[in-house]
Amino acid sequence: MDYDEEKQHGEPTVLASTPPETPQRPLNAEEKLARTTIGIDSRATTSSSEQEYQGTAVHQDNGILSKLRSWEAAMDRRLGIESEAIDRKLPEDRQPLTWRSQLTMALLWASGTMNLSCFATGFLGWEFGLSLKQSILVVVFGSLLGGAVSGFCATMGAASGLRQISIGRYSFGWWPNKIIALLNTVGQLGWSAVGCITGGIALVAVSDGTIPIAVGVIVIAVVSLIVSFLGLKIILIYERYAWAIYLIIFLIIFGETGRYADNKTPSDLKGADLSGTVLNLLAVVYGSSVSWSTVASDYYVLYPANVSRIKVFTFTTLGIALPTSIGMVAGCVVSSALNNREDWASTYEDDGVGSLLQQALYPYGFAKFLLVLLVLSGINCNIINTYSAAISCQQFARPFARIPRFVWTILCFGVIIALALAGREQLQAYLENFLSLLGYWTTSYFVILFSEHYVFRKGDFKNYDLEGWNDPAKLPRGYAAFAAFALGVVVWVLGMVQTWYTGPIGKLIGAYGGDIANELTFVVTTLAFVPLRFLELKYVGK
Repeated sequence: MDYDEEKQHGEPTVLASTPPETPQRPLNAEEKLARTTIGIDSRATTSSSEQEYQGTAVHQDNGILSKLRSWEAAMDRRLGIESEAIDRKLPEDRQPLTWRSQLTMALLWASGTMNLSCFATGFLGWEFGLSLKQSILVVVFGSLLGGAVSGFCATMGAASGLRQISIGRYSFGWWPNKIIALLNTVGQLGWSAVGCITGGIALVAVSDGTIPIAVGVIVIAVVSLIVSFLGLKIILIYERYAWAIYLIIFLIIFGETGRYADNKTPSDLKGADLSGTVLNLLAVVYGSSVSWSTVASDYYVLYPANVSRIKVFTFTTLGIALPTSIGMVAGCVVSSALNNREDWASTYEDDGVGSLLQQALYPYGFAKFLLVLLVLSGINCNIINTYSAAISCQQFARPFARIPRFVWTILCFGVIIALALAGREQLQAYLENFLSLLGYWTTSYFVILFSEHYVFRKGDFKNYDLEGWNDPAKLPRGYAAFAAFALGVVVWVLGMVQTWYTGPIGKLIGAYGGDIANELTFVVTTLAFVPLRFLELKYVGK
């Protein structure tokens, strides 16, 4: 029956409509939102819709996660807060390459590394019994070595458009790569805790002991949370300029304390004892710089896909190694001065590195001002760590990816405070043990990624199925990577030297042991992964 307009009954004619053309590529965030938005005049019989969120199908309804995702998308549109962070960034979504963005390749890391944590790490050479010259040589070499590993990993971000943990799926596969995501999260949270502790120590010194270290820990964590919450674009802008303040501060530290440096007293260590101690310090310094390798590509996904990989490698390597060396060498210089200034040594033993700086710098009011700025230096490092930890959490499992990044950022914030409060009284032991452990597993991670890229993918990203980054069926099984990584764990346990454990091989070097875990891990992982990967390709097929 025809539809009667006046009586408004009958069967209306249904007009055929042509569905909108769908681009033959993954949809970006705005397109996904447009295709899943329900107008207020909709007469649909259901209140929910299906959409893709970070490569995972989600059901948009009135549940809490749906509301959080909608809120995240709204904040992204209005404030630029990053949503769907782990999605692959397509070439057409990238930003054009400018001289500012090229400088950011280096300055981002300069802001994250030139801080009070690196300064405190520089004291380890003196505490281990090394001379000033020996400590400086180890610091510079270890920083360059670790920075180069991170520089290689950084080159994979722009070319693939993927975050570092997602890139690992092309060698570790879907399931073993979850172990990497977990280890990376632990590492970034631990680094953030170090930044909170050192900032808290400086705040105690500024307040002449009236403010407890716990308050400083919370202040640093809260400010870091706010900036990390805003997302990648804001982080890149902040880190591009923050480094300059801390470079000036460290130059002032060199200028005011350098005349007291002890450049004459040789180390009492000889032979195997000296070798073992150098290896122990090298493991810590290398671990500090190489720890960025598991997050490096996170900060290059907005660069053009054809950006020079040599430029990215060079700028990242130097951007990590040089500022790290500046901060740690400053620590080496000031700690050596404790041999000539007994009053400084007493202050350091009783009240820590913050009070020592307040005493060493002058005039007194200016020293307090510099310490206030150094309190904030931990924020630069923590912003990077907290951001990358949150997007690593999203890659534990598909259900975790459905939870917006800002929620994970808040959860990471709570864990950071707990870790920092627990370790706030043992900073040097925390640094010595934690940084070495970071180096061990990241060495295996680097070897596997490097071998996969150059041996099996021929160094060409055309040999990667980049659109299958979130599809287990299109990824390797990861048997070879998992086996090689597990063998790496075995040998680094044998070669490690920590305050709580010394491996049977490590204890053979000198009276105090020598940490050769990284060296053993590098050799064994390389020898294991390459033949195992050939076998995996032959019998499994991918």
